[in-house]
Amino acid sequence: MPELPEMENYRRLLNEKIRGKTIINVEVTREKSVNLDVKRFREEVQGSKITGVERRAKYLIFKLDSGKNLLLHLMLGGLIYLDLGNDEIDRTKQVTLSFGNLNLFFIGLRLGFLHLLSNEELEKTLSELGPEPLDPSFSIQVFQQVIAKRRGVLKSTLVNQKFLAGIGNLYSDEICFEAKLLPKKKISDLVDEEKIELYKSIQSILLRGIILGGYMELPVFKGDKVTGRYNDNCYVYDREGESCHRCNGVIVRDKISSQKSFYCPLCQT
Repeated sequence: MPELPEMENYRRLLNEKIRGKTIINVEVTREKSVNLDVKRFREEVQGSKITGVERRAKYLIFKLDSGKNLLLHLMLGGLIYLDLGNDEIDRTKQVTLSFGNLNLFFIGLRLGFLHLLSNEELEKTLSELGPEPLDPSFSIQVFQQVIAKRRGVLKSTLVNQKFLAGIGNLYSDEICFEAKLLPKKKISDLVDEEKIELYKSIQSILLRGIILGGYMELPVFKGDKVTGRYNDNCYVYDREGESCHRCNGVIVRDKISSQKSFYCPLCQT
């Protein structure tokens, strides 16, 4: 499932390509991917201009000049592809937004969705999300206040969207590795120094993920050289049986709170 770095990468690239452009046509091939009757959805979205693309947690928000918002959650298997002209890919599209010579394809929305919401509906939908870990206001002091209220193990806490917004299975493992902490360690057992290292690791790993364009398998558009470079630069995720880059230990795979997790048992304590 795309996490904060993947969605931030989408946000940046899409703002460069479609901000200020008018949606000329809307095609919906899977009714369950949208929240309105298809005819009404098309009528309300078609003719609107994209004033900007924002991100909150794992969501993208397409701001429309009508005052409404298209809220996207890709969920598991969801992808975005922007056809810059005569570059349509051989994938099943659930929703297509056309901007004249540009076509924005939403692919694999079997679990994901693209919902048209008012500002009030949008605020309500996102109201229970935790703080953004890369927001300038998210200081070490704020982090210490937030984590002091939590119990359970580190892995399940990091992926809890009410704790922090945007971290999922992959980056939670990478964060634990960077902080030299076992993902199954209990939050209550963390000492102050470990909490500080955890905070620093959350910041550095998410920024690294953004710089490397996340781990998506598909470029955002033809010629996109940024997206997906994290795939070949994971520290521990999906590297079971391989050598640890830090201590040459062997990366193991475990199940923690019903979620797969990868870590080095030698240098993560």
